Amino acid sequence: TFGDPELANEDLRLQYRFLDLRRPTLQRTLAMRHRLNKVIRDNLDAQGFLELETPLLGRSTPEGARDYLVPSRVSLGSWYALPQSPQLYKQILMVAGYDKYFQIARCLRDEDLRADRQPEFTQLDLEMSFVEMDDIFRVIENLLVEVFRRCIGVEIQTPIQRLKYADVMLKYGSDKPDLRYGLEIVDVGDIAAQTEFQAFRGTLDAGGKVRAINASGAAEKFSRKQIDELAEVVKRAGGKGCAWVKVEAEKFAGGIEKFLTPAIQQLLRQRLGAKAGDLLLFVADKEDVVCQGLGTLRTHLASILKLYDPNSLDYKIAWVLDFPSFLWDAEEQRWAANHHPFTAPLDEDLAKLETDPGSVKAKAYDLVINGYECGGGSIRIHNPDVQSRLFKVLGMTEEQAKSRFGFLLDALKFGAPPHGGIALGLDRWTMMLARTTNIRDTIAFPKNQKARDLMTGAPAPVDAKQL
Repeated sequence: TFGDPELANEDLRLQYRFLDLRRPTLQRTLAMRHRLNKVIRDNLDAQGFLELETPLLGRSTPEGARDYLVPSRVSLGSWYALPQSPQLYKQILMVAGYDKYFQIARCLRDEDLRADRQPEFTQLDLEMSFVEMDDIFRVIENLLVEVFRRCIGVEIQTPIQRLKYADVMLKYGSDKPDLRYGLEIVDVGDIAAQTEFQAFRGTLDAGGKVRAINASGAAEKFSRKQIDELAEVVKRAGGKGCAWVKVEAEKFAGGIEKFLTPAIQQLLRQRLGAKAGDLLLFVADKEDVVCQGLGTLRTHLASILKLYDPNSLDYKIAWVLDFPSFLWDAEEQRWAANHHPFTAPLDEDLAKLETDPGSVKAKAYDLVINGYECGGGSIRIHNPDVQSRLFKVLGMTEEQAKSRFGFLLDALKFGAPPHGGIALGLDRWTMMLARTTNIRDTIAFPKNQKARDLMTGAPAPVDAKQL
């Protein structure tokens, strides 16, 4: 097991990382990481891939997360950017005829941190020419089977199930669903419309949604105070809270029961598969808020009701497909690329690119394991005209597109094969294989949640002469 006895405060351990790294747990985890890298290299070599390195000092491309910038000493006033990913370089390699590329690549993003995020991280970066999605899936599933077999002795069954974005958002409230337990979200808008409960009716009249979760057998496990705490979970996720009822043999009890006629209670029993002893929880709001609120509530309930064993070797893996190509950025009042601006739209949606961008779906796919996004990729745009059209949808003028991405557009004009790829986050992969929930346990010298290296004191001031 990868558990540990009582440990000192993490900041203290990071300050004395040279001592912390002596712990057998960390030594086992970092040995697992070494083994993961070795299996990847052996497997992809056998599948005909070349490992090629791309620059750490490149050009800043503002689409995406914040860049770390490096001043140039020889070109005063000009800057390099450290790579958020090798995306553009690997596409150029496809144009250059290197049909199967991979790299265990360091990536850097100046973004806000969470428990499973670091400012610098490592990914398996991979790209192939003359491929469609099925080809990428085959390569990754072959690799996945070998990684699980050789790193932790677990047999993974393929093909991996494929789920649609719209379905997982409805059922799980998340595009990275944890499939280790049920607790599926169910739309009850048509039933809620028949009630006199104003919070439901007002939301539906404004074009919102009413959805519910049945926490099976949980009614007696939650006091009124604990149910109020569940409402706080939804509020922290951006919602207004949640309505509830407890299911008894003959009728509902508590919460919003008085607004639900016997006929409506019967409809809800059928729709939610409810039986005596169940707790029904409802969220009414705009669709994205309902998804976020119930998705967060679902994972919270699964954790406190112990619906899965965090140390189990039964991994639940899925591909998620059919993502929207664009999301509306309310702050900037423009469309933004959901993944990145080089992702190809579905062929049948190309005609709607300018007229109805919100309905365009992408040839994009995420690999989700136990509720973590462990990889994401897409088939790329290989036609320069389509790439120019996409830049326009994102609000870029021709001059801006040429200034930022001219080298890519030029390369595509010289004849690019259809190509696509994926990136797998190796810190997260190690985290899952080692069954830890802290990404800092998988990195020899990690940063803390304020992006500081407490052992060396970085970032630190430098003297005026260097500046």
